[in-house]
Amino acid sequence: MDQIRIALIGYGNVGQAFARMLEKRREYIRETFDTDPVVTAICTRSKGGILQPAGAGGIDTARVTDDMFDKLIDAIKIIDFGEYDVMIELTPINIMTGMPATRHVERALQRGKHVITANKGPIAWAYRELRDKAEENGVQFLYEATVMDGVPVYNLTRETMMGCRITEVSGIFNATTNFILTEMEKGIDFEEAVEEGRRQGFVEADPAMDVDGWDAAAKLTALMNVLMDVQITPTEIDREGIGHITKEDLDAAAEQGKKIKLLCQGRMEEDGDTGILKPVGSVKPTLVDQDSLPAIMDATSSYVSIMTDLMGGVTVIEEPFEPEIDHTAYGVLSDLLRILNDTKIK
Repeated sequence: MDQIRIALIGYGNVGQAFARMLEKRREYIRETFDTDPVVTAICTRSKGGILQPAGAGGIDTARVTDDMFDKLIDAIKIIDFGEYDVMIELTPINIMTGMPATRHVERALQRGKHVITANKGPIAWAYRELRDKAEENGVQFLYEATVMDGVPVYNLTRETMMGCRITEVSGIFNATTNFILTEMEKGIDFEEAVEEGRRQGFVEADPAMDVDGWDAAAKLTALMNVLMDVQITPTEIDREGIGHITKEDLDAAAEQGKKIKLLCQGRMEEDGDTGILKPVGSVKPTLVDQDSLPAIMDATSSYVSIMTDLMGGVTVIEEPFEPEIDHTAYGVLSDLLRILNDTKIK
């Protein structure tokens, strides 16, 4: 039986959830692809890394302990010298630069390794360059888990909407802000809503990246770069968060039969001076009718709408799921299965 060797760069909640999910589907992968998936390297920012020597049989992820990590083994050492077929990039995002994740992806692709990322940074800051490098080296660069926690948005457009030109993407992309606004509609103040989200495990200790609209801007940028084949970065998005929204604002909206939602929109607009089409994106709190699609997206629900020239609009909705981290882990697993499937077809 063949093996597919996996290096995990980042081993937080998503990495550990992926490892558990991979173990659950190990027999399925063996039977379907005649391939045994083995983890040969794990790296964390704080603990260091585990680098399995050749022929050692892989790391038993169910038995990983802190004393197995070596602080002298960092991500670059694993990426440049580790024995793996697929590098999975799961480090935290740097919204302002996309680094070091972009560097990790680039170096693995340069070695002729497949790459899967759940980190939006490389897609938001360097998608075309990384896509082209993957093509040059005959490997795949996949990123389904970067938007909507692994709901198959990229695969939908890639596999089933061939020939369509995507003219606009829009929706609610950030579950944290949607949850906060939903809780505030119930009469809970902003800080209490944030704290409740922390208790439920999906709001960060510092929620600024979500509340200020940066996470949504990064997701919008990633979608635009891939689906519309443009070059735009998060800092170019017209961005406004929800930090200034009050209960009084929500009550006033309700009196008008409306709600406030943090909406994202990306489209092509004609430049008034040159007439050249350019990508334009916005993330803003927006008044929407109470019976509209964005209004009924409560709690941690989200959606993306895709407008095309040949078949109009297509909308994908993500419903709440427990544990939510499994959505993202499945996005990573689905990319791994796609690599296996494409390799099998060849």
